[in-house]
Amino acid sequence: MTKNTETKPKQVRNKKLMLVRYGRMGSLGLFEHHERTIPKVHTRVVVKTGRGLELGHLVGRLTCYRGGQFRLTEEQISEYFENSNPDFAQGQTGKFIRYATAADISEERHLWKIAKEEMECCKRFVKEMNLPMKIVDAEHVFGGERIIFYFMSDGRVDFRELVKRIAQEYQTRIEMRQIGSRDEAKLLGDVESCGQQCCCQRFLKNLKPVNMRMAKMQKATLDPAKISGYCGRLKCCLRYEDMTYTDLKKQLPKKNTRVKTEQGIGKVVDTQILTQLVMVEYEGGERSAVGLEEIEILPPSAAKEEKQENTSNSSNNNNNHNNNNMNKNNSNNKR
Repeated sequence: MTKNTETKPKQVRNKKLMLVRYGRMGSLGLFEHHERTIPKVHTRVVVKTGRGLELGHLVGRLTCYRGGQFRLTEEQISEYFENSNPDFAQGQTGKFIRYATAADISEERHLWKIAKEEMECCKRFVKEMNLPMKIVDAEHVFGGERIIFYFMSDGRVDFRELVKRIAQEYQTRIEMRQIGSRDEAKLLGDVESCGQQCCCQRFLKNLKPVNMRMAKMQKATLDPAKISGYCGRLKCCLRYEDMTYTDLKKQLPKKNTRVKTEQGIGKVVDTQILTQLVMVEYEGGERSAVGLEEIEILPPSAAKEEKQENTSNSSNNNNNHNNNNMNKNNSNNKR
């Protein structure tokens, strides 16, 4: 007998991935690892990205790890972070190196101090070269591979000579990133008027636009000083409840819609979105607030027929009244 020499192909094992928020701008990414278990609490980790070694935070639903494998798909991750709209990189971002130690945390604090000195140096060079740009912040990557400067400018800036001077000063790779006012608030923001840390700094990543329609719908004050955030633009929190307000508003009748209530027929003059109340004005001029479930919206034809019926009844009453008066006058004349 001859033995079967066919060998079964080796089973490809799925990569173990963990979700990490890293970098000064709080980017999200999946990192490959070989750990058997994942801590159930938020933990600092050292990861390898395209920029080098970086310190990050283990985030997400930490209970979703089984045997060290992150069970959520990319679609589920995107859905989980839908409220914060993160700039989530599809696929693997890098590799997990180790859990952060006390020495790593100490080194991070040391790099923060160095980054401040590097930012002051960059500001000095910008002033000497008379460049139209504002240096907002600096980030010294944990592994020391590069220094990233964040700046603001009204247009494009030729900063090639600036990069050369800074590279000669610190003997490392230099990267310049232009940002807007919202990104500036994300980097430098503190406590907002609500008493909480700025949302863009705490968890928001992809900053979607906010418009005045949201403020008007929520009946917020339109005073710019009260509805503007640290960045000087409309507060991001106005967008949080916009979908709820929009759905509730769709359930309410529009103004001048003919409705029928227990008190009679009238038209809608105002609505309250959250309380779902409708202000109805009746034909006599009286007004009352009625719950949405207590009104019946009349189609245009029904409202017209109802109005004609009321007009006809009123006309009949007037005719009867006139006939009675005529009969009374005739009776008096006979006398």
